[in-house]
Order: sequence, then C-alpha cells, then structure tokens
Amino acid sequence: MSLLTLTDLKSFRRDRIVLDGISLHIAAGEVVGLIGRNGAGKTTLMRAALGLIPFSGYSSLMQMGPRLRARHVAWLPQSREIAWPISVEALVALGRLPHEDTDPAPVTAALHRMDLEALRHRPATELSGGEQARVLIARTLAQQAPLLMADEPVAGLDPAHQIATMQVLGDLARGGHGVLVSIHDLGLAVRHCTRLIALDQGRIAADGPPREVLTPALLHRVFGITAHFEETPQGPIFQPLGTV
Repeated sequence: MSLLTLTDLKSFRRDRIVLDGISLHIAAGEVVGLIGRNGAGKTTLMRAALGLIPFSGYSSLMQMGPRLRARHVAWLPQSREIAWPISVEALVALGRLPHEDTDPAPVTAALHRMDLEALRHRPATELSGGEQARVLIARTLAQQAPLLMADEPVAGLDPAHQIATMQVLGDLARGGHGVLVSIHDLGLAVRHCTRLIALDQGRIAADGPPREVLTPALLHRVFGITAHFEETPQGPIFQPLGTV
C-alpha cells in the first residue's frame, strides 16, 4: 500500500532548481532514509510533498483535504523550537489534535517509547535540547498517523537515544506504518533503514536497499568519501574513512 507517491516533483528557489523531477513511492512497512550532502534537497523534498512550499508535479498528500492529511501524515521538522512553557505531557498530547480526542493511551505510549515518563510533568522549555527533541518526536508518535515524515530526527541526540529513536521508527514500520526520514549518519541509516534514497543536486542518484545504494562509486560521486563496510552478528557497520 502506497502511503506517499511523488511524480515529477520540481521545486525552485529564486531562479535555481532545488528538486528536478523527483518520483518515488513510500509503502507501509518501510523505513526510507533520505541521504545526500547538505543542500541536496532532502528537506525541500519533504516540505514540497507536504505542500509547505511551492512545487510542480504530483504529491498524493495534496489530493487530501487538510483534516485527512493531518490524520494521514505526522511531520517532524528540523526546527525544534518550543515556544510555550507547557508540560511535556501536554505538548505530546497536541499530537492528538487531528483526531479531536483526549485519549491518554497514545500519549502515555509515546512518552514511554521516547523515555520521557520521568519528565512528563516538567515544563518543556526547561529541558535540554536533546530532551526537547525527544518530546517533539513523541508528539508525532502520539498522532498515530500511517505515515511519519521526519527531518533529521536524531540530530543532537546522544548515541543511546539516536539508536533508540531509530529502533522506534523501525518498530513503527513493522507495525504497518511507513517512515520517511532524512539522515546524515550513514552508519545509522545502513543499520536501521530498509531502503535508502540518495539525492544529488536535486535528483535521485540511487534508490534501493542500503548495501545496494552505498556502493564505492556512489559514495565517491555523491559524498566524496571512501568507507568501510562490515557485517557483524549485531548488524552491518558502516564507517567513513576519508575524503577523495
């Protein structure tokens, strides 16, 4: 089941092409990692798909009315500003607004998943940057949308919470949701994403399973690096070695 379809998506910034003919599908059960250099178009792709910036082409999300779209897709932007000193629990509960209910179970489950139960009554503005990031991830989880789109959700988290967050995204996919996540840590991407889409100058350079996408040729062309792969009983290890 396709949760997101993009066809010939294009986006411009002033007179520069940022996205040039992007076509893709995201299905239930997938954790799809968007990878690429800074400025490759990862954030622009997600924002255009959601209709947050002008674009041409087709996005299946824009065929839905605002209410249905809010229930279908949960969006976690890169910006993590929390403006009001409300409690962590109240902020996470905002994820239930599209459903117009006050069911506490999804909120409690999201707090547990993101290791926030001990902080639930703290003002969110008094937390560290990493803790605030986990609160905002929990808010998207409480939304219980079929599709979750997250822009660099593990940036700024400590290693344990980076791994835990990617595991949560994997659990969502195994539970029948779809996940599209932009990510710079290729080691986490290889281990936790079922599929990678590499962007290069606004175009898709490769799309497929992680080991098939991150070939030496692509790493050289798209990222300008060499890297080491190793299979272990705990999963694959990817380590950048140097620039080329």
